[in-house]
Parts: sequence; structure tokens; C-alpha cells
Amino acid sequence: FNLGEGIEKRVDDFAAEVAAQTQVKAEAPAAPKVEKKEEAAPAADAVKVDAKLVKQLRDATGAGMMDCKKALAENNGDIEEATVFLRKKGMASADKKASRIAAEGAVASYIHAGSRIGVLVEVNCETDFVARGDRFKALAADIAMQVAACPDIEYVNPSDADQEMVERERAIEMQKEDLLSKPEAIRAKIVQGRIDKMVNEKALTTQDYIKDTTKTVDELVKEATAELGEKISIRRFQRFNLGEGIEKRVDDFAAEVAAQTQVKAEAPAAPKVEKKEEAAPAADAVKVDAKLVKQLRDATGAGMMDCKKALAENNGDIEEATVFLRKKGMASADKKASRIAAEGAVASYIHAGSRIGVLVEVNCETDFVARGDRFKALAADIAMQVAACPDVEYVNPSD
Repeated sequence: FNLGEGIEKRVDDFAAEVAAQTQVKAEAPAAPKVEKKEEAAPAADAVKVDAKLVKQLRDATGAGMMDCKKALAENNGDIEEATVFLRKKGMASADKKASRIAAEGAVASYIHAGSRIGVLVEVNCETDFVARGDRFKALAADIAMQVAACPDIEYVNPSDADQEMVERERAIEMQKEDLLSKPEAIRAKIVQGRIDKMVNEKALTTQDYIKDTTKTVDELVKEATAELGEKISIRRFQRFNLGEGIEKRVDDFAAEVAAQTQVKAEAPAAPKVEKKEEAAPAADAVKVDAKLVKQLRDATGAGMMDCKKALAENNGDIEEATVFLRKKGMASADKKASRIAAEGAVASYIHAGSRIGVLVEVNCETDFVARGDRFKALAADIAMQVAACPDVEYVNPSD
């Protein structure tokens, strides 16, 4: 994800917008100016609020200084009442803020324990100042975790649902036997209720917030909008489930090993007598120091028998044996490429500033390898590589 990619930004700047709003406010009360003066007199006295209370309310709510001062003035200096006043005001203005353009924000990720589920989300706000704040970053991280906890969601808002799919489901519901006997108008209402339920179940914003099930994700975002004073919106998300869509073979590893062993046992049957004489010198060469075998294993990560064979064929020379193993590994890579790799890890990379985010799935054959530090580092490096290559669109040329 590239932050703000595809969002059409307004040409006019924030200063021009503020100037325009100030001009409107200055022009609006012009006519009843004399009458308003008398009513404004008592309000002037009420504005005399202790600066310490203003600071306390600002720290508690994150609202602006003038908003806090006004809230305290209208609630006789009562902190709790002023807090409620600000929250109500914030919630009331959320709809107005929703019409603004939010092109700043952050890309956040969440990788579940075991690296089998990964999520990438883009959450937008109006200014870079808010985007850099801890409150906004925490919100983005919570939304990423929310997506991971909701495997059935497919889009952000109910309005994002595919309309063709909705109409197709509506047609199916209208013809269900349990509704055919009901009047057309009643049937349409029941079907609409079912459709709304289905659409909401697949929308992120209508889900119960996992950290507080008394509110929805939509209400969580509105609270943040009120608290931070800017329009905040969830733009998009992507979720990876490790191995999803990979067709796994039915036969197990033990059966595969048994089959290969049987083939090897049958193959050299004919030239058995002739081979014995050639194998004699090799038997002496296998006598290799166990310490050298361990040293080679630590250096290459190869199997014990492979290390022993490599040392035997290279007269105990560690460097030559290492080259031998590397060559052997490269030679067998094509064979390994034909195997099914359904294990692995989902990894993410968020670039400094949270303006670029990448989610990748890297596969291997076994969970044992997937849990290793070497494999995890590889997955992390590949995620970083994708972030550094803005023009890549697919994995292989064949894609």
C-alpha cells in the first residue's frame, strides 16, 4: 500500500479554507448585531474560567483550548459536564467532518502469532500532524488487529458491497419457499432485512470492536474523529492466510519416503556384484572425524550424512566440502521446486513514516523450517525488497 494513492486531493490549501470560513462567520451575524450585544453580556462573565481547569480538560479530552474554555464556561467549570459537552459536540460534528478529504494517515500491519495470518490496513486523516501522533498510530494498529480477528469480512463499509452480488442474493431470497406465500410488500421487507444482515456481516465498520464489544468499529472511528478533531476513515485492508488456495497432496511424507526407498532398493539390483569392488576404496574415505562433521553442519546447515559424505569425498577439507555441499544444493533445487510448499510465514514491512506498507507470503515445505530464524529473516527481507521496488506487479515473469 502507498499512503493516499488514488485519493484526489483538493487544490485549495488549509489557510484559504480557514480564511473563507472566517469570512462567512463575520458576515452572518451582521444584521442582528445590536440586539445580540445585550444577550452576549452575561456570556462574557461566564468565560472567566481558571486556566488550570482549561489545561486539565485539554489533557483529558485532547480538544482545542478555545473549545475547552467554552465547554467549561457553559458548564459552570464542571470538568465532567464539560467533557460530556465536548464529546457530544465532537460526535455531532463527525458527519460534517466526513465530507472533508483525508489523504494523510498511516499504513499499519498486524502479524498474528505463528505468522500464519497477516493484515495490512490504510487509515486516513487530514493532516500529517495527527498521523504522527500516538493516538492515531494506536487506532491504526487496533484496526489491523480487528481485521485479523474477523475472517469473514470482505470490504470496509456496507456501501462497498458488490451490487451485482447483492441483487443476485435478493433474487434468490425472493424465491425461497418460506416467503412465497407472503404478500409482495411483506416479502420485500423481509428480504431487505436478510440482505442487510448479510452485507453487514461482511463489512469491517459494522463489526463489534474486539477490545470493547459495546461499540462497533464505525463508532470507534467516530470517537477518534471527535477526539482528534479531524476526519478519520479506514480506506482499505488486505488479509493473508498462510497457504490459502494451495492444493495439498493427499499422500503423506512417510509414504513418499517409503516409495523413494523402494525405488532405490530395486534400481541397483542387477549390477550388485560389480559395484561391490568399486565401493571398497570409498569405505576407507568415510572415516571422518566427528568434530569436522559438526563443524561443517554448523557452517552449512546441511544434514549429518551429507556432511560426512562431503568430507569423505574431499579428504576432510572443510572449505572443499562446503563448496561440494553448495553445488549439491544448487543441483537439487530444481527437483525441490516441484514439491508442494504449503507452510511458511506471512511477513510485513512498514517503511519509516508509515507511508508505505508491504505484506508478503513466503512458503516452504515444513513448519520446522518456517519457525527458524533464517526463514523468518528471508521473509522480512523479501517484504523490504517489495517496498524498495515500486514498479513490481507480480512475483515471477510467468505471472
